[in-house]
Amino acid sequence: MVYTVKDISAKTGITAHTLRFYEKKGVLPYARRTENGIRMYDESSIEWIETILALRSTGIPLDELKDYVELYKEGDSTLLKRKEILNNHKVKVEEQIKQLINTLGRINYKMALFDVQLEQLERSSCTL
Repeated sequence: MVYTVKDISAKTGITAHTLRFYEKKGVLPYARRTENGIRMYDESSIEWIETILALRSTGIPLDELKDYVELYKEGDSTLLKRKEILNNHKVKVEEQIKQLINTLGRINYKMALFDVQLEQLERSSCTL
């Protein structure tokens, strides 16, 4: 099936501006054009966009993503290099998760303290 920019925007939630930006930056490898210059996408484009969005949500730099795409275009001989890029990013994401879990623990601790303080305030106002 073939999709236009509007179709892709509706399917993925990505704006037309962002889609063009990713193309310009070289992180979206397969954007064909009609004779009139209209961008046309297929199922593999949607898969790439979903991968790009997932990786970007974890903070992968565009340059790393572009390197990954360039290696992909070179073919299977680059599988090890592509795996290395994703593995390095995975390590960073795992560290972010650890930090978020620690932060969540601190937030939960503070909230528990507030609950104790609020309970004490309620008891003291009831005795007056």
